[in-house]
Amino acid sequence: MSHPEQPAEPEIVAARRSPGGGVTRFEGTLRPVAWLVLPVLVEQTLALGVGFTDKWLTGNILVGSEYLAAVGLVAYCVGFLPGLFSIPSVAATALVARFVGAGDPGNAKRAAALSLVIGGLLTVAVLVPAALAGRLLLPFLGLPKESTDLAGEYLGIVLPVLPAIMLIQVGVAILRGAGDMFAGLAAMTVVNLVNVGVSWTLAAGLFGAPRLGWTGIAYGTAAGYLVGACVVVAALVRKASLVRREPLREEVTFRRLFAIGVPAGVDTFINTVLQFSYLSIVNRMGNVDAAAHAIAITIESTAYLPGSAFQVAAATLAGQFLGAGDPVRARSTVGISAAACMAFMSTVAAGFFSGSEQLAGLFADTGRSDGVAVLAASLVRIVAFAQPFLAMLMVFSGALRGAGRTRLPLAVNAFGLVCVRLPLAMLLAWPSIPLPGGFATLPGCGLGVVGAWYAMAADLAVRGLGMAALFMIATRDRSGPVREHRYT
Repeated sequence: MSHPEQPAEPEIVAARRSPGGGVTRFEGTLRPVAWLVLPVLVEQTLALGVGFTDKWLTGNILVGSEYLAAVGLVAYCVGFLPGLFSIPSVAATALVARFVGAGDPGNAKRAAALSLVIGGLLTVAVLVPAALAGRLLLPFLGLPKESTDLAGEYLGIVLPVLPAIMLIQVGVAILRGAGDMFAGLAAMTVVNLVNVGVSWTLAAGLFGAPRLGWTGIAYGTAAGYLVGACVVVAALVRKASLVRREPLREEVTFRRLFAIGVPAGVDTFINTVLQFSYLSIVNRMGNVDAAAHAIAITIESTAYLPGSAFQVAAATLAGQFLGAGDPVRARSTVGISAAACMAFMSTVAAGFFSGSEQLAGLFADTGRSDGVAVLAASLVRIVAFAQPFLAMLMVFSGALRGAGRTRLPLAVNAFGLVCVRLPLAMLLAWPSIPLPGGFATLPGCGLGVVGAWYAMAADLAVRGLGMAALFMIATRDRSGPVREHRYT
């Protein structure tokens, strides 16, 4: 944060003002976007490395489609665990960025502390029911029993480190709001190094270690999160010691954090429930379809790298510039982030389409008799066409959330998943659709997992265009891309 003698302005902007007080376009828009995007892009690449490591080890050390199907279910579960803390993390980024931009570090520090308290309470609220009934819920996701049992064994090892996942998720969100883009990068580097080393050692029995196979991969993932959390805690302690002390200009309360964070939390909860419902549609088609889905999702997740990086840029810069009373630069950074993200993800889409078979072959032998790799390649080609829409969805939703307008993304995401993805997936994937109560059955297209992925692509297109439209509506007034939305 800036020293007491210096005028307060967003820390990440790194722009030099001209003698007349203005800021050049390059320094005020392109430079801060790049400063944010590059480290987050590397961080997100490393975050994906956790899932890649687990799936690569599963596909190359363990034999049987049940392991690949189980690791697909596990990837969904572990991937959604950070989303449990969207209430404190979204609120932390929005408020810390707003107060940093307004030159109010005292309130930024208080918002950070309250966010961690909320994260701790949510951890307890999740761990208790998960310990009591977690394994009872897995059979409802539709996988055969052998795959379901393997997934339960893995989650039983990883769930106890949920406090570490919370510290990484909320802590990195706080540091991003304060302009520190490198703490998350450092944490995910450590998570990956530990995960790869421990998982490979225990799964394969290297260096005299016991050969634990499937459970060894789970222990490696848990160890990675524990060590990564220590890195984040160290960064938070260091950042707090540098904050200058001054009287608070206003009182940041739990009410204000919840007003911003709860819609984002509801959004995440609805997304999680509906995504698991979508997964159950796929899983009910058997292990081969589920395994192909797991591989294709892993490949498709690489497209989220530029999306997540530009989403962070849009959220953080929108919050900081609005806090500094500079909506023009807020609008510019969001526009630049959206355009650049679409360009990046279109390039990724071209790679998906042309190299789908080679990418699928990284996780399963293309000569397998069950055809998992060939099926996965066809799914990757389908989703390639949806990448520009995914870019719009991520960047514009990030900008709205960074300014505290968290209800709008909630509405768009709920509509797309409920009204497009789920009903279309059942219609296209299943040969018949049983109606509730067993009164009748509707005919379906019977396309299997391929049909489910057509539905996914359609949903991403609808939500991407919808989020862009809401963003355009929010830019109609003169206050910028998203009006400064205060919660009291």
